[in-house]
Amino acid sequence: MTQSGNSTAPQPAAPLHVAITMDGNGRWAQKHHLTREEGHWRGRVRLYDIVRAFSDRGVRYLTLYAFSTENWRRPAAEVESLLALAATAIEHDAPRLHEQGARLLHLGRKDRIGREIAEAIDRVVSMTGANTGITLSVAFDYGGRQDILEAARSLIRDGRPAESLTEQEFGERLLTRGLPDPDLIIRTGGELRMSNFLLWQGAYAELYFTPTLWPDFGPDDVNQALDTYAARTRRFGALEAD
Repeated sequence: MTQSGNSTAPQPAAPLHVAITMDGNGRWAQKHHLTREEGHWRGRVRLYDIVRAFSDRGVRYLTLYAFSTENWRRPAAEVESLLALAATAIEHDAPRLHEQGARLLHLGRKDRIGREIAEAIDRVVSMTGANTGITLSVAFDYGGRQDILEAARSLIRDGRPAESLTEQEFGERLLTRGLPDPDLIIRTGGELRMSNFLLWQGAYAELYFTPTLWPDFGPDDVNQALDTYAARTRRFGALEAD
């Protein structure tokens, strides 16, 4: 994916890694007198254009929060619809993204989503592993607290001495190992919370909340979020230079 358009004006500096909580599908469906399941399927339609919009602005890593560990508490029919949606995205969207050079990754558990979907994820990750375009990570059956807990458990199992443990070593036990921490976390749908998403990795991320519901979130919204990010000063706890 490369930058499109005829404008030669310089673009603001882009974050290296953007993460998104894709919220608002159910409310979008209610607003349009549709079922929640139809809202989720409408949200999937945005995927390709959104990935392309971020890639065109120079973002190298994009992580999408598609299904949390808490989402299993939703009605069984909605969960089944979300699993079917994931299977459809793998079958139809992944090859298209592969053709554009995207590298696809999965963050989360695979033991609860069904063998066929888990195996399809493995095939897609392998198929796109050598691609050099944008890296698209899909967090499915993912939870930030669970990610941290499993990292701690793995260190304990390996007998790692606590006294000399570093943040870098701990980070290498997280599901996001090998990925840079997110510079910008976007949440659509108007809610103002993290919802157990990238809690360790997002410690110094800039946060951007928009009332736009995910099925309505488009390239113009991408540009607005990135322009807002570019206007901020990141100090990581230090004082601003004189």
